[in-house]
Order: sequence, then C-alpha cells, then structure tokens
Amino acid sequence: MKPGAHAGLHQVILTLARCPEHPDGSAGRGYEIVAPLGPDGRLDAALWHTTRDYCRVRRFWTGEPDRHGRLAHRAGGEGGATWLIDYDDRTDADDEPGYRFGSHTFIEGEYVSIRDAEEDVDHTFRIVQIRATSAGHSE
Repeated sequence: MKPGAHAGLHQVILTLARCPEHPDGSAGRGYEIVAPLGPDGRLDAALWHTTRDYCRVRRFWTGEPDRHGRLAHRAGGEGGATWLIDYDDRTDADDEPGYRFGSHTFIEGEYVSIRDAEEDVDHTFRIVQIRATSAGHSE
C-alpha cells in the first residue's frame, strides 16, 4: 500500500437509472463518491470515522454545474444512523440522504436511491463502477 493510502476507501460511480424522464437512464447524471466499504461491500462506519476527510462526493448533472460535498454518517434514521451527502456544513437543507445506505451492499450493477434535496424526490442510480482509491483519490 502506498504511504497515505487508506484500505477500504473506494470510488463508487453512480449514474441515473431508467425513469419516466430518462427511459434509458442517463450517464450524464450521477455521483462519484469516495466511500468506506468493508470487505462485504457495505458502508463501514468505523472506517468512515478515521477517513471522513477523504469521503468526498461530486454530483454531476447535465446542464448544471458540478456540486461538491462529502459523505456523512449521522445519528438517527433506520438502524439508528443515516448516511447522506452533505454539501454545506452550515445547513441541513441541502443534505441528500441515501435510502437504506447503511444496509445496502455496494456491487456493480446494483441500484441505490438518493433523495434530491432541491426536488424532494428519490432518484434511483445504478452502480456502474467501484474501484479502490488511495488517500481519497482514484488510482
């Protein structure tokens, strides 16, 4: 492992799945998330606590500027905690929670849902790529 590398951090790329507005999905809408995944492919809260500064998110949406935030783990929600995307520490209004992220196994080809803070609607995304990262950057 390279100096500064963090075992368990992975770059997860999600793209919009099929929906009424996009019957074929959309590779131009999605997220790049640096996530702390355990060997079972689930989000690892203990690893997140030691690597949270590296758990970054880029939201890309055709026709809109990219948004940058971080993957956060907060008390409350199903199982006592919630995983979400936090764009601004000063407010919760822009937070985008992942639906059951804590119990989901992140595997290429599977699907996850994220609640859009602006539209207040869940969008479903396909996991199109997962790869190990080093210090929060893809290798």
